[in-house]
Amino acid sequence: MVGPAVQREAVAHLRAVMGLSERRACSIVGADRKMVRYQSCRPPDTELRARLRELANERRRFGYRRLFILLRREGEPSGVNRIHRLYREEGLSVRKRRARRKAVGARAPILIEATPNARWSTDFVHDQFANGRRFRILNIVDDVTKQCLGAIPDTSISGRRVARELTAIIERHGKPGMIVSDHGTEFTCNAMLAWCKDNGVDWHFIAPGKPMQNGFVESFNGRMRDELLNETLFFDLDDARAKIAAWVADFNTARPHSALGYLTPAAYAANFTATGDRLRNTDQLRRSPVAPPAPQGVKPAEALIAAG
Repeated sequence: MVGPAVQREAVAHLRAVMGLSERRACSIVGADRKMVRYQSCRPPDTELRARLRELANERRRFGYRRLFILLRREGEPSGVNRIHRLYREEGLSVRKRRARRKAVGARAPILIEATPNARWSTDFVHDQFANGRRFRILNIVDDVTKQCLGAIPDTSISGRRVARELTAIIERHGKPGMIVSDHGTEFTCNAMLAWCKDNGVDWHFIAPGKPMQNGFVESFNGRMRDELLNETLFFDLDDARAKIAAWVADFNTARPHSALGYLTPAAYAANFTATGDRLRNTDQLRRSPVAPPAPQGVKPAEALIAAG
């Protein structure tokens, strides 16, 4: 038995059921008598615990760090350690199964300019309606700001549809320097090749069987799967479009992102100037990994970040 609470319960059980003295019960359990008699002077934190449980029920896949950010936004002065303690005492921990993977060989990250629209990633994620019919979602993510630029659900999405959606997104956000995807037929068809040529967009295909070369959108797909698709029942296409649009808006404007120093993607993107300068408040953010200095004639490493 470990932990004061468990030892107190064991001593109380021995005294109540077997009629042992406190000294004898503590000797059997291996507990200190002062610890057994100790009465906590800590306040119950009833309101804070209730609000923490409420947020955890609303965001069932959030850990204590993101819940702490949400509480801090509401004006809660408690530190992260206190929130972590209450989080554990309330039994709100979220278990995740992580795959055991080992890196093999050397990695050569691609250097991209640390500005919005420097590089986009796109991929599909699949789900099904309540009646069992399957549908797919086209996700498009900005690799630097982590914003979801588009999440388009439909029962069928062709290469021409992908081209139309990308054209609409470019009209709203500007043209990207590069787009990364896998070798799906929607991205390798003649319609997409013609679109890239007409719009002057550099399209980069990852190596076959290497999804982590498209890790930004794969990470976004995992968050969408964990926080939305596995937690929501979709009845039809209109219902899916409404719920996915609401989740994307929340992801961009309310959900704290750990890779951005727990800022939201919209707040992170707002710190860029119109000329594409780096963040003005870089000391408040965790630095992204930077590759070795570029060869002569290439932009300095301070203006670049490692991606993929």
